[in-house]
Amino acid sequence: MRHHADLRPKFLPLIAVAVVLAGCSAAPRGSGLQSEVLQSRTAAGQSAVDDALPQDFAVEPITRESLGRYANWPARSQGRSYGWPKGQGGKPNQIRPGDVITISVWVSEDNSLLTAPNQRVAEMPEMTVSPTGQLFLPYIGQMQVAGQSQEEARAAIEAAYVKVTPSAQVQLRSVEGRQSSASVVSGVAKPGSYPLTDSGVTVLDILALSGGVPQTVINPQVRVQRGDTTYGISLDRVMKDTALNIRLQGGDRVFVEADENYFLSLGASGTQAQHYFPQDRVSALDALSIIGGLAEARADAKGILILRSYDPESVRADGSGPRHARTIFTIDLTSADGLFSAGEFRIQPGDLIYVTESPLLTSRNVLTLIGSVFGLAVQANRLGN
Repeated sequence: MRHHADLRPKFLPLIAVAVVLAGCSAAPRGSGLQSEVLQSRTAAGQSAVDDALPQDFAVEPITRESLGRYANWPARSQGRSYGWPKGQGGKPNQIRPGDVITISVWVSEDNSLLTAPNQRVAEMPEMTVSPTGQLFLPYIGQMQVAGQSQEEARAAIEAAYVKVTPSAQVQLRSVEGRQSSASVVSGVAKPGSYPLTDSGVTVLDILALSGGVPQTVINPQVRVQRGDTTYGISLDRVMKDTALNIRLQGGDRVFVEADENYFLSLGASGTQAQHYFPQDRVSALDALSIIGGLAEARADAKGILILRSYDPESVRADGSGPRHARTIFTIDLTSADGLFSAGEFRIQPGDLIYVTESPLLTSRNVLTLIGSVFGLAVQANRLGN
């Protein structure tokens, strides 16, 4: 009994340390608990415990029932937004001022104003389209050709010459000039200027002519500068929809760049980093795969949070838009509905995927510390004996 009484002063401090560790809530962690992150604060810094207090953000669970509502909410972009011409982008390549034109007129008459005796074709010298878009044609005079395709101009010139010689048949050729070509500036293997044919060279045609886009470019974005307007679209969309593969016009400038949109990952995730979009559409499940999944033995599979900021103008009380400019979407990966819904929920540029810490981790750490303390106590008891 005397030996146990002698050890009591040594053993009690260790018990006190264990109690302090068990009650400690500030142990270092890689991320917060879901309950901590979702604890709303008022402007005065007090916890908002009921709906009567103002909320810092809205919490929206991602479920089968809510997906349709979220799909109608506004989309976000980190960079400049671009439009894209509809259909095939207008007419085929058009004749423009400065283009060089060659015209041949075939006739069958023996006495024609255009040909000498026994001559069947009149070869006209090369002509440059005037700044006003006109050509001077013998026996016809000034004729407007700019804005027309080569076939349209040929048919119009032939109709004019039929009035001079009824058997006239016109052949028209366009000599390559600056206005009948398009330039590929960057983002391809072989940048340069490429001629446009009358039938029309499309975006995919000119990218192929210029050597294609290197595989190192992440989610390539095609930009077309036409006059004072810049159009833009992802290469993936153009390749999947033929209606988006527009014909280019003379003077167009084309360049390709990597997608500048990204999302972030923090907390108990596989990686904490900035991730660029590998394709236009990235679901929540895609994003979780991109970030390397969840940190083993640390993450709370019920506490996947997606933090998103909306423009205040898009906030709607009726649910047709976000209820708050700051919105946190929650995912529960332990349920089938949560998994399926995460596969349909679309990540937007600037989103933060935050994987919360498992509440069991804190309990395990505390138990481990207590066990270590009692282990020291046992060793001290042995030494005392």
